[in-house]
Amino acid sequence: MPTDHPPLVVRHRPWAAPLRRPRMSNAEDVRPGLSLTSRHLTRDGVPLIPVSGELHFSRVPRSRWPQRLRQMRAGGVTVVSSYVFWLHHVEHQGEPRFDGNLDVAAFVDLAAEAGLDVILRIGPWCHGETRNGGFPDWVQQAPVRHRTDDPAYLAMVRDWYGQLAIALGGRCRAGGPVLALQLENELYDQPAHLVTLKRLAREAGMTAPLWVATAWGGAELPAEEVLPLYGGYGDGFWVGADAPWDPTFRDHFFFSHTWDDPGIGADVRRSQHPGPATVPPRSPSTLFPPATCELGGGMGTAYHRRPRPAALDIAAVAHCKIGNGSAWQGYYMYAGGTNPPGDHGMQESHATGYPNDLPRRGYDFHAPIGEAGTLQPSHAELRRQHAFLAAFGAELAEMPSTLPETRPSGVEDGDTLRWALRSDGESGFLFIAWHQPHVPLDTYRAARFRVVLDGDELVLPSRPVDIPPGTLARWPLRFTAGGVRLDWATASALTLLPGDVPTLVLTAEPGVEAEIALNGEVRTLTPALTPVRLTTNGAGALDVLLLDPATARTAWVCEDGGRRLLLSDDELSWGSDGRVTARCGVPSVRAYDPARRAFTELPMDPAGAVPATVGDAGVELLRAAGAAVPVAYGKHDGRQSAPAAGTFQELAAAYRLALPAWVDEDGLDVLLDIGWGGDVAELRVDGRTATDRFWDGSTWKVDLRDAGYRPGSEVTVHILPLAAGSTVHLPRDARDRLLAADGQLLALDHVRVTSLRTWHERRLS
Repeated sequence: MPTDHPPLVVRHRPWAAPLRRPRMSNAEDVRPGLSLTSRHLTRDGVPLIPVSGELHFSRVPRSRWPQRLRQMRAGGVTVVSSYVFWLHHVEHQGEPRFDGNLDVAAFVDLAAEAGLDVILRIGPWCHGETRNGGFPDWVQQAPVRHRTDDPAYLAMVRDWYGQLAIALGGRCRAGGPVLALQLENELYDQPAHLVTLKRLAREAGMTAPLWVATAWGGAELPAEEVLPLYGGYGDGFWVGADAPWDPTFRDHFFFSHTWDDPGIGADVRRSQHPGPATVPPRSPSTLFPPATCELGGGMGTAYHRRPRPAALDIAAVAHCKIGNGSAWQGYYMYAGGTNPPGDHGMQESHATGYPNDLPRRGYDFHAPIGEAGTLQPSHAELRRQHAFLAAFGAELAEMPSTLPETRPSGVEDGDTLRWALRSDGESGFLFIAWHQPHVPLDTYRAARFRVVLDGDELVLPSRPVDIPPGTLARWPLRFTAGGVRLDWATASALTLLPGDVPTLVLTAEPGVEAEIALNGEVRTLTPALTPVRLTTNGAGALDVLLLDPATARTAWVCEDGGRRLLLSDDELSWGSDGRVTARCGVPSVRAYDPARRAFTELPMDPAGAVPATVGDAGVELLRAAGAAVPVAYGKHDGRQSAPAAGTFQELAAAYRLALPAWVDEDGLDVLLDIGWGGDVAELRVDGRTATDRFWDGSTWKVDLRDAGYRPGSEVTVHILPLAAGSTVHLPRDARDRLLAADGQLLALDHVRVTSLRTWHERRLS
């Protein structure tokens, strides 16, 4: 790669079309203060970029709903999205259930209390890796043409929508807490059917300011009736075990103005609607802004293929979408969960004709909030992006995306720098994405940028810099606050804190010197916990706080009760009043005080409480593994099938856990961290399977309370070995461990037990 690059050039391009206002939310289903335009959503006249995260209430214990919603809010999510699975609510015909974990109305109310808008994805067909795509067996087996305007099918849908509307009790109305209703899912060639479903929902008494539908796969959608929603995954379980890293995954690590993705759900589409393997991409609508609902917040694990995305993989895809001009960031999944048991299993499986076998109970999805309610590293990576959107979204929403003059030639191009501009012609942000999994990138040498705005031009940095792999940058250009205008900075914008002198918080890029330019003068910044004050002719002042990369990973920005910057390695959350809660051992939380220009320790209660405890469970072998496991348990459409329940019981090893006595103490959350190796594992409480997992090399986290543990319960772990010759797709480190095994892999490496206490910010009178 050459090291003497001339400056890379981008020339700002204004919006290609004038702003338009569709009927949706403006002339029909009006919610006062809310308006959708062809560029963005506005609330009370102010543009915003919503952040939605998927959480399936019926896959999470009801007692955990408030906690999960707070965790989402703390991650910068502003909208919670959930499928409403017909299968979960009406497993048996004529017996609808909306109690307990299925109380959708209570979930909507709790979301509103947490300060979150709500999207309900009401199907009738949902997918979500559920049995029959979310159809109850009695619907799936009915002699009707499913997912069409067949009158017999519509009669069943009418009943389902009616039951759901009654359960919601008027919460789905234009002025209610539900922001949007999604019709169907991944319906590619039935636009008239979507219109029919919209009519049926209205007739049942359900409406919302926004009606949405998935648009990927070249979907034909009815014009003006639904807001098209797109997605993007950096890897997926829905390709073959021996498939290389697919171009439809690789695309998402590049800046582009193509929003369609032909890969999402392509295996299900081919199995249900045989036809061409690829379809022409759908062009973005000129009536609606580019919006997403399924950016991969993680990835599910199928038996035959077990991707394990890293936090940076997840963040890179989301980062690129912002640079591409996204008006709505939506994640699937943001919070994992556990399938209800069901009579015949609630998961997608080969047994029901679907292309993939999924775990019967576990639906962790490697999401930012895992099945056990623990935060994954992706939570921190994404919440910095979301803090940026909360602080600068009103300006960013008005800035179209422009791609540079020199762009990568295709997904194989690992030499051309990936970057983009969002600008209104006067100010903006420069986005850099130099990361991808599987095919490592080399350091990009001697980068410098020339940004041509309306009647102005910026060249940055002051001298060429190397861009290391893993860089995800968003550098401010012509940024103004406190009466001070920065020309540019080579550190990422995080947030802007209010005060008599506002504080611009930046985060340094690893390996890139941080510079700021003011009035044509360039100065180098050094990361510190005290800010640098900039002034302009005595008329304005701005503090600039630069966090180093390690500190930035501990940053939290609370938008409730007044914007605050917090630093903590612990899990934090808060309610609508902004009072901070920590769930950890002994908390350490520092809050930035703009008036003092310093961080101070945040007092937490109960003061002097006994710290949380960490220990190891004793392990007793109850039953050794049976005969040597086979290399495969059969195939469906060329993909390996998971072992049947009887086979698992016959061949799996079983271990009893001896838990420390303190796990029975009231007021504790108790987590198991299980290190293991093998094929399939189940955790059982008193003989009942609470959750399960296909091995992918990661540790397995289980919340004992959520698993049904009570004092005196027997907890057992059952592990099926994995044959060394198995052809299931594994992450590289897991594959290496398997290949080093003697014939088959079976290991229970450790069972660590951790107690977590809940601490609350002390409010001083």
